[in-house]
Amino acid sequence: MYSILKSAHSGWRYIVLILLVVAVINGLQGWLGKKTYTEGNRKLNVFTLISAHIQFLIGLVLYFLSPLTKLPMSDTIGRYFKAEHTSMMLIAIILITIGNSKSKKVADAVAKHRTIAIFFGLALTIIIAAISLMIKEVPGRSFFGVS
Repeated sequence: MYSILKSAHSGWRYIVLILLVVAVINGLQGWLGKKTYTEGNRKLNVFTLISAHIQFLIGLVLYFLSPLTKLPMSDTIGRYFKAEHTSMMLIAIILITIGNSKSKKVADAVAKHRTIAIFFGLALTIIIAAISLMIKEVPGRSFFGVS
């Protein structure tokens, strides 16, 4: 069960990253280009939200099953997976959720794009920082390598 979830979590990250990058670029283009907010924009943002939440739920289950979270906090890898990775990803999920929610409440198309670009962009920055930290802290891990 653990290895299946770990593989799913490792593979699903690509879906989340691709959707998040596309949503941020789309949001920036809509914001800076003063474009209308279409049904396609809304669907992209919702799919990004859903994929991120699925990734978070898989990660939450892994948190309780993984031997890495049973390591002491004094251990670099244990600290990373117990505290740093978990808290950074939780913040990213919260930003994605707030951004999507706020964009639905705004009437102006440019403001919707701006909200998505800012909140999803911040979440993307945090996720990339967490991945970079993992590469630094956990031996044998790479940015694009499936763990």
